[in-house]
Amino acid sequence: MTDPRSYGMVAEFTNVTDLVRAIEASREAGYRRMDAYTPFPVEEVSEALGHHRSVLPMLVLIGGLVGAAGGYALQYWTSVVDYPLNVGGRPYNSVIAFIPVMFETTILVAALCAVFGMLALNGLPMPHHPIFNAQNFALASRDRFFLCIEATDPLFDDGETRAFLEGLEPHAVSDVDA
Repeated sequence: MTDPRSYGMVAEFTNVTDLVRAIEASREAGYRRMDAYTPFPVEEVSEALGHHRSVLPMLVLIGGLVGAAGGYALQYWTSVVDYPLNVGGRPYNSVIAFIPVMFETTILVAALCAVFGMLALNGLPMPHHPIFNAQNFALASRDRFFLCIEATDPLFDDGETRAFLEGLEPHAVSDVDA
């Protein structure tokens, strides 16, 4: 049975090849709620974990379009509706004159969507994560590779998961308290 105070179980590997093999074996065994921690970015790890594409680019695009529309609406309201000025017989609704402000509002809103969208999608700010409680996890930023199977995984069982991870021949296997 799963201990309610447990976040999961972590296996420590000494090289990236063993980690990738362990991730693939875990996915083949049916585990889906897992994450890997490496001291440097490894593309094979993301592929093995099955990470999908992010929705962040779509959020930034929508933010840019909203910014452009907002910039246009602001200028249209001020130039045509609220305070129309006839300057040299030019039309009130001059789209060409509106382009600089539309560009700036596009960039502003898209950048804000990128920053706040990234923070929200990453679950940040998170000053503390249970994985920090894992034995030897400080080595994840130096020379060790970790695979954590979370207790929320439907197949997670303390004894069976420990036996499975030990069968992958890691350097060490330890429990992670929540």
